[in-house]
Amino acid sequence: MAWLAYLLPLIFLFPLAATAVIVMALRNLHDARVSSPFDAHRLREPGQSLRDRLDRAFAGLFLNGALGPIAIMVPMVYGMGRMLFASEQNWLEWTLYGALSTVLVLIFCFRLIRDFQRIRRLKLGLACELAVGQELERLIRPESHPYFVFHDVPGADDTLDHVAITPNGVFVIETWARSPAVLPSGEEDNRVTVERERLRFPGWFERRPLRDTRRAVRWLAVWLEKELGRAVPVQGVLALPGWQIAEAEAAEDLLVVSGEALADRLPALRPGELDAATHDAAILALQRRAGAHRVSVP
Repeated sequence: MAWLAYLLPLIFLFPLAATAVIVMALRNLHDARVSSPFDAHRLREPGQSLRDRLDRAFAGLFLNGALGPIAIMVPMVYGMGRMLFASEQNWLEWTLYGALSTVLVLIFCFRLIRDFQRIRRLKLGLACELAVGQELERLIRPESHPYFVFHDVPGADDTLDHVAITPNGVFVIETWARSPAVLPSGEEDNRVTVERERLRFPGWFERRPLRDTRRAVRWLAVWLEKELGRAVPVQGVLALPGWQIAEAEAAEDLLVVSGEALADRLPALRPGELDAATHDAAILALQRRAGAHRVSVP
């Protein structure tokens, strides 16, 4: 019964399997998502989608950090069990176990590096969204200035970072986080030039931030017109926190800002006029869409 020499070493893997089960059961221990006690809707803060992604990234880091050593030990533990039950030593087999453990070490090292990089990017994005959200909170004024701000509004395929409703129109504010370039001298270069269809960063170009912001504007305009039965003026704003913006070649349909003093700039923009009925109807529609807490009441 030579097959027993391969089956009996599995006994030594039971403690590792039990530990892996415990790790899987604890993976969702840290979940910062909370719901309102009044209507059971998810409470949404600025950057809520990034917070959720950050939670998932930390859960992935936890799994890779905890399951990695367990998986790496499986070939070694099984190999030691084989040495106890085998009638003769097969060094090719032991080499295979060692090679498998080495491959698993490399795999989980790469996964941990990927998780660390992902968490770093998400933290930067969350910090930028929080900075822009904090700036937008300054729009809240007494009754004579009926500004409303919604955060993390669900869109067609993605979320709209911020939506501000003013008497002069509706604004979609999208936040993009990018790290400044580092010059050979060690200084940071945070200058970006806005062109009609792309952003020219120091050393690279990007079209997606402008394209995604325009797409969010089109979606919100169509959705509001469908909900309210009339056209609503909507303008897009792209915020790049920490960057110096040069708008010499910028298109007129989209405003690109660093995010600083954004609350002072929005009231000066006039994509259109909202009468009181349209203003209130747009707020109610977005409340239903977002299931979010209303920031201010007129």
